[in-house]
Amino acid sequence: MKNSEIKIIEDLSLNAWPSHQMQLYDGWILRFSYFYTHRTNCVEQIGSSQLPLAEKIAFCEEVYRRWKTPAIFKITPLSLPVLDGELERRGYEKQNITSVMCRDLPESPLDDWTPSPVGPFTAFHMRDMTVQDRIPDEWIDALFSIKGNATVKHLKIVPSMYAAIPKDVRCVSIRRDKQIVATGLGILDRDYIGIYAIHVRDDFRRQGMARRICETLLAEGVRSGAGKAYLQVVADNEPAVQLYRSLGFTDAYRYWFRVKTME
Repeated sequence: MKNSEIKIIEDLSLNAWPSHQMQLYDGWILRFSYFYTHRTNCVEQIGSSQLPLAEKIAFCEEVYRRWKTPAIFKITPLSLPVLDGELERRGYEKQNITSVMCRDLPESPLDDWTPSPVGPFTAFHMRDMTVQDRIPDEWIDALFSIKGNATVKHLKIVPSMYAAIPKDVRCVSIRRDKQIVATGLGILDRDYIGIYAIHVRDDFRRQGMARRICETLLAEGVRSGAGKAYLQVVADNEPAVQLYRSLGFTDAYRYWFRVKTME
């Protein structure tokens, strides 16, 4: 993938998932969200730099020290070529290697987009699936419950992060016994729909729910005029990678994080 295309997707992902706090520093953006995710709690290059690299790293380390979270740097194909090696030399651990995957979308749902069957659960999914153009509190609560890793601070700040998304959204949920057991989020920006927050409760996995949610979001993208779709998946999550490949996504590029634990 060309650097110009990578830059577009990186910009889209910044729009799609705002952090609790952000500040700009010499072509870098410092993001802080009480360590909710690496992506919303890291340093990312977004432009050209003027200051010496050692000075910049030291500045960022001090900021995250004051925020009482690990210093994390996101490394993409657009990062300074020397940054990854310098962070490794300083003892930063490489974590969360992530594959960005993309696919083109047809011009209309009738051209070549037909959601694939998922066996005996199809009728259940169609009946109990909800698609909304906003993110309700109930969906966020269900996401916390499914993921099971939220702190008291996260419960307080993360809803405001979802509320701060500046783009049109398609929020999908699947219910069982009136409870949300699977989630998905599509974020429309420029000519793309980004696929986010695909989660299924443990006791409802392997029933085709993730596939059905992704297909629904892609169809929503087509109906909204999007020509392309992208998503981000941890590279060693083989079941998810295989699902996305079966949906027509292909690998575009990878990024990872360099993490320095707090002393």
